[in-house]
Amino acid sequence: MKRIIFLFSLLITVYSGFSQSGAFMYKYRISFKDKNNSSYSLLNPSAFLTQKALNRRQNQGIPVNQLDIPVNSFYIDSISNLGINVINQSRWFNSIIVSMADTAILSTVRSFGFVKSADLVISLSKKKKTSNKNINEIKNIYFNPQQLNNKYTVNNREFVENEDYVTLKSMDYGQAFLQINMLQGISLHNQGFMGQGMSIAVLDAGFYQVDAMNVFDSLWLNGQILGTRDFVMPGNNVFNEATHGMMVLSTMGANLPGQMIGTAPKADYWLLRTEDATSENLIEEDNWAAGAEFADSIGADIINSSLGYTTFDDQSMSHSYSDMDGRTTRVTQAATIAARKGILVVNSAGNSGGSWWNYIGAPADADSIITVGAVNNMGNYAAFSSIGPTYDNRIKPTVAALGEGSVIATGGGVSAGNGTSFASPIICGMTACLWQAFPQKTNQDIIDAIRMSSSQYYAPDSLLGNGIPNFPVAAILLSGNNIYNFDKDNSFNVFPNPFNDVLYIAYNSLDSQNVRVEIFNLKGERLFLVNDLPRHQGYNSITINNLSVLTTGIYIVRITSGNKTSTQKVLKQ
Repeated sequence: MKRIIFLFSLLITVYSGFSQSGAFMYKYRISFKDKNNSSYSLLNPSAFLTQKALNRRQNQGIPVNQLDIPVNSFYIDSISNLGINVINQSRWFNSIIVSMADTAILSTVRSFGFVKSADLVISLSKKKKTSNKNINEIKNIYFNPQQLNNKYTVNNREFVENEDYVTLKSMDYGQAFLQINMLQGISLHNQGFMGQGMSIAVLDAGFYQVDAMNVFDSLWLNGQILGTRDFVMPGNNVFNEATHGMMVLSTMGANLPGQMIGTAPKADYWLLRTEDATSENLIEEDNWAAGAEFADSIGADIINSSLGYTTFDDQSMSHSYSDMDGRTTRVTQAATIAARKGILVVNSAGNSGGSWWNYIGAPADADSIITVGAVNNMGNYAAFSSIGPTYDNRIKPTVAALGEGSVIATGGGVSAGNGTSFASPIICGMTACLWQAFPQKTNQDIIDAIRMSSSQYYAPDSLLGNGIPNFPVAAILLSGNNIYNFDKDNSFNVFPNPFNDVLYIAYNSLDSQNVRVEIFNLKGERLFLVNDLPRHQGYNSITINNLSVLTTGIYIVRITSGNKTSTQKVLKQ
């Protein structure tokens, strides 16, 4: 797997393929033929799905079906009674993962009439092994914020302009300002959408010290950490494992004003360890499936997975590019099933750009999910970001976000790191805020709006897919309102009208030019001016807030671009 895992202290661990006595434990996937004579019934789904999980299905018109029925407990007990340790199970694939010291017992397992197959998912020598993963594939860099020097005023109140976004920040995002501002996500936060009530399951390699770092204090104080599970070593403490999941979580859930605020600081989180950072084996795809199924069963709305699978320690188990077709790998199949259960899956594209592999991995190739590539702070393709298309020629990645110089929390405070591992949760958090604003929409409605709002929607490519999303535009699309084409309609959207503190401007453009935005009172006095805002092909939006300084009355908003000028009247409450 080509992805980034940063470790700031070296942790020497005993590989999980060995028992404490040092004997090698073989790990197998045992699949069953059916779910006959189950103690569970589709007539009583609350016995195996929480009410929140059932509500998600009901809201999106998704029936409970045979895939939801748990694995037959008699089958599991029959295997366990042979002295075989059951690690986890999959109702979607009707299988279990087991470990054993003596493979001679497999002949008995395979003799059971209900057993379909028993396949090795870890293949290692009996010698203890250290990791061969390149966990520092791209070195950590420290944040050196780029100063924004274009400032504008409204009645002596300062505004800051960055690309096509004008805002007076309602919260102090600290060093994380750029990565949310690039998505124009502050407008959703300004409207009160910060992920409240949305549940995000984070599938990762560990969440080192998330229970102790002050950047996560508000998550604990407000009960936003709903629980943890370890699908690699069941019962293990995920807060003692790899730092990768901690950094991923920080891009969404951090709430440390002046230093770092994440894209969904008010969302709820499940922290699920599915990845073994010390090795790369096929079993991790089964762990991912088990984690996704758990997320489904407890009612998670969204999954973030900054993980991907291509090649393994045992090369005979490795995938090829032809497997990246959205159908072949187990982890991709699991991601697709999760999407069909109404979960919105967000997955990193991978960090193989420019390498011999180059392409996205699994489950980034899955259909009906958001696959996220990386850009730098100028919005340009980051050279390490894995590219598309899928083997069957679908557009991937879906969208892109800041992944080169992403601001993250570390054990030493706030710094920056590189990787689609961080671009993915940045998008995931904003997706939670958007869905919170439109809870009646399906996961596919949300994905379609994000895709359509993106900077390259009219000309997607294999580097950034549809480009960088524009979340205010996605919100307009979900609201059912038409976005005017500035060139054809000589008009633009401005809302809300009447307004109080914030005005949002949106329009569609056929080409790239610069834009001037002005606000006048009825006396013709200009109260606001900003020149040379970039106007790119596709959907554009501008946010102007802290307009409470204006007195009650009617104002004129004017946009000029090229030889075209358009005006709209707005009422200040």
